Amino acid sequence: MSEPRLVHATNYGSLEPCAKRASRPRPCAQLIRDASIHRVVAAWREPDTFLPGADGTELLQDAGVTVIELAEYASAARTPNQHLL
Repeated sequence: MSEPRLVHATNYGSLEPCAKRASRPRPCAQLIRDASIHRVVAAWREPDTFLPGADGTELLQDAGVTVIELAEYASAARTPNQHLL
């Protein structure tokens, strides 16, 4: 169920929201879309480590969500997430 206040929210994260998830029933991008959040800002696209071809940005954009990638921060986002590579 959607929370009406979230329509005006922005989701910020170091990593792109996942489009597919092996360990949970619903991936992050779907949860964001279903919550009616219309703006996402991320620094780093999800690597193909777990599920190749999972594109959270595409899933969100297809749902009308504005996705902003701050690629200049990707290196800083990768540093604490080296275990994902």
